[in-house]
Amino acid sequence: MEKNLFIFAWVTVSLFIFAVGAAAEKIGTETGNQAPDFQLKQMDGSTVSLSDFRGEIVFLNFWATWCPPCRKEMPDLQRFYEDIDAVVLGVNLTDTEISAHQVQQFLETFQISFPVVMDTAGEVSRLYQIRPIPTTYIIDSEGIIREKVYGEMAYEHLMKEYSKIKGE
Repeated sequence: MEKNLFIFAWVTVSLFIFAVGAAAEKIGTETGNQAPDFQLKQMDGSTVSLSDFRGEIVFLNFWATWCPPCRKEMPDLQRFYEDIDAVVLGVNLTDTEISAHQVQQFLETFQISFPVVMDTAGEVSRLYQIRPIPTTYIIDSEGIIREKVYGEMAYEHLMKEYSKIKGE
């Protein structure tokens, strides 16, 4: 009887530890999930993965050139990128654009210097269930989604979200 009780307790504790570990590492697009990794190319052909930025706070911003709120937030995103030590990673919904050349002109016009990758097949936007745009995922240094913001983010909002994560 004592042996059965020990085995039952051991199995129960083991399952609990496994369940807690599995829940903490769940990959998904909801707050508290591990952000799904992806790999896309930049305009220059170099490849960037989300996991390249592990250890850093990442503002993962999905956008398109034809989107008025996206156009409006770009100067604030650029200023934010220049002012803080977090990563801004832009994901252009290239499959919705007229041409990649148009995207390049947009980046030059807005003088964007943060990394921008091209989602040419729409795979990453589907993976992250992007609707509407812009959508920004705020990911902590452990790769956990801390916030999901729909719509334009002004500079003050970006700083507020950054301060919340940095201050914890």
